[in-house]
Amino acid sequence: MKQVQNVIGTELSLFEKKFSDSVKGSNQLLDRIMKFIIKRKGKQMRPMFVFLSAKIAGDINESTYRAASLIELLHTATLVHDDVVDNSMKRRNFFSINALWKNKIAVLVGDYLLSKGLLLSIDNGDYKILQITSRAVKEMSEGELMQMEKARKLDINESVYFDIIRAKTASLLAAACASGAYSATTDEATAEKFRLFGEKVGIAFQIKDDLFDYGQDNIGKPTGIDIKEKKMTLPLIFALNNASRADKSRVIYIVKNNSTDRDKVNEVIDYVQKSGGIQYAHNKMLEYKKDALDILDTFPESPAMSAMKELVDYVIDRKY
Repeated sequence: MKQVQNVIGTELSLFEKKFSDSVKGSNQLLDRIMKFIIKRKGKQMRPMFVFLSAKIAGDINESTYRAASLIELLHTATLVHDDVVDNSMKRRNFFSINALWKNKIAVLVGDYLLSKGLLLSIDNGDYKILQITSRAVKEMSEGELMQMEKARKLDINESVYFDIIRAKTASLLAAACASGAYSATTDEATAEKFRLFGEKVGIAFQIKDDLFDYGQDNIGKPTGIDIKEKKMTLPLIFALNNASRADKSRVIYIVKNNSTDRDKVNEVIDYVQKSGGIQYAHNKMLEYKKDALDILDTFPESPAMSAMKELVDYVIDRKY
């Protein structure tokens, strides 16, 4: 992402130091775990959206750095908690916090990260940004719970699917864009535009993630994992909506009762591919990308705007 680096490379480097300072632990165990987290951090995509939103809306300032740190603290906290909920032993091809330090410590680490984010905002009077991000955390929790509830009955239709991913995934990216814009302008209408932009990108991001489950590429995630976890994603929902009664009953039976049988899971993947579910989900993803770019195009052209479009392309075209 050459343009992104050209436009906000300096800010991202400074952010890394500020973020490291913001998570320093007060005892040896916390400090060791925080260093482990920082060393294995991801691509920092959400802070990129914070900084680029701020640059398009106005100027990056100290409030922008705090907004980026808050978003990353909340994101990291939710990942730590998710690994406990999912009993996941790996995160980005490394052992997860709960795998190394057990569930009790992992939950407390997630709580610690959340509290650091809250204090960072409160201590600096960033109340509006805290409100934006707190709403996202609430929606993420609601989305996860809704998905768990629906997984028991497998009665998710397309409308419910979009409600789930809007809350579970898109809300934090929406908050990143809104808080970045607000940090630069304090204009709520502009922040709302960026929130909606981030939501559209976030939905496209999740559809892309769902499509990986039906692909054959080496993406560091085995295909069929969503089926094994009884998650009804868009390709499968489309396939079931267009299936005969017999096919629908057979596929639902496999998802409910044979989701750990590799051959049966492959049978479902093959059915979804042949039904046109992959193409349908891909087209929906591109629709959301277009909607996001249409919102972005209401702002003046600038190097930050070009970098943001490059970042959106990356979200859609990524290989893992």
